[in-house]
Amino acid sequence: MLVKHWMTKDVVWVEDDASMMETSQIMREKKVRLVPVLSKGKLVGIVSDRDIKAASPSKATTLDVHELYYLLSKLSVKDVMTKQPFTITEDETVERAAVIMLDKHISGLPVLDESDKLVGVLTQGDVFRVLTAITGVFRGGYQFAFELEDRSGSMREVADVIRSHGGRLTSALALYDRAPKGYRTVFLRASDLDDDKVPGLVEELKSRFKFLYHVKNEKVIYS
Repeated sequence: MLVKHWMTKDVVWVEDDASMMETSQIMREKKVRLVPVLSKGKLVGIVSDRDIKAASPSKATTLDVHELYYLLSKLSVKDVMTKQPFTITEDETVERAAVIMLDKHISGLPVLDESDKLVGVLTQGDVFRVLTAITGVFRGGYQFAFELEDRSGSMREVADVIRSHGGRLTSALALYDRAPKGYRTVFLRASDLDDDKVPGLVEELKSRFKFLYHVKNEKVIYS
């Protein structure tokens, strides 16, 4: 899954000499939590809603409203932005971007092309969209979880049983992090299953494999 297929391409950005007040207003109007900062077409920083809040005067200030607005209008975004922000290229994977965001405790990454031109932004929301897409949760159906041997064919054996009961696989995921050595936790999602036949399917799965759980998800329309 490449970044360029999931990033937000209609990027909201500001020049580095924009005022903090102007930037804050743009973020509210566009409903974004972070904004890339450019200077002469080049990325020089990024500003988040947390940066704006941190730079804003305390509510306990003794300044009157006119003085407050004057100070905010004079403070440039370059004074509060994060300089030399972490970035990702459009041809890298969303998984790598998610690792960077998790490791660096940031909520988004500017996306650059091969000439270092800003072409998009990948946010936590975009990563969540990828997660829900690969799990197939919006298609509904049943999710079945197992602890299977880490060997060729182990997942296919389970899938064949589900198919024999009329199920159609819509996604398959495997995790190693919490599984015992030599095993993996496998999550299979299936549709087209008759609810009345699911108890029989579950009994067969329990008798043949290390079965963890099954959950039914109703089909969801994403707005």
